[in-house]
Amino acid sequence: MTGQPYWESAVDKQIREAQERGDFDNLPGAGKPLDLSDSGDPDWWVKRFAAREQLDLAGALPGALGLRKEAAGYPESLVDVRTEAQVREIIEGYNKRVLADRLRPAVGNLPPLIAKTLDVDEMVQRWRPLREALEEQQRAARDEAAAARAAAQQPRPSWWRRLLGG
Repeated sequence: MTGQPYWESAVDKQIREAQERGDFDNLPGAGKPLDLSDSGDPDWWVKRFAAREQLDLAGALPGALGLRKEAAGYPESLVDVRTEAQVREIIEGYNKRVLADRLRPAVGNLPPLIAKTLDVDEMVQRWRPLREALEEQQRAARDEAAAARAAAQQPRPSWWRRLLGG
């Protein structure tokens, strides 16, 4: 006998052949101990997967927590919105979702989480200076680009004038 088992499953055969070819040599983490620092957490594998794949789990939050997180980003997340009417529409839509979330039945023994509605006028007032600052930055960038284009389009003196310093 050659030291191989008499009967070998197809999977065992593939693993043995891969080892013989050296497919498992020099893998990342080879020879290093396993990181078991969070093995006491029952959701360790989900957290590692989300971190490794750089997933945003904000959509996995329960309704009220997701709404609270969304509200915490206002008005900074609305800077790219161009008009006051659109900002009002977004905040009113948020408030409607908060009220709809309050109508859902509570699940479990814990008291229900409640997200607060937002004052539309206050959000618009907080949005205005942020939007003005963004528009000023964009205006300055456009002016710099226009100045650079104008400088690049100016005709250069002929080589003869440059040579004579004239």
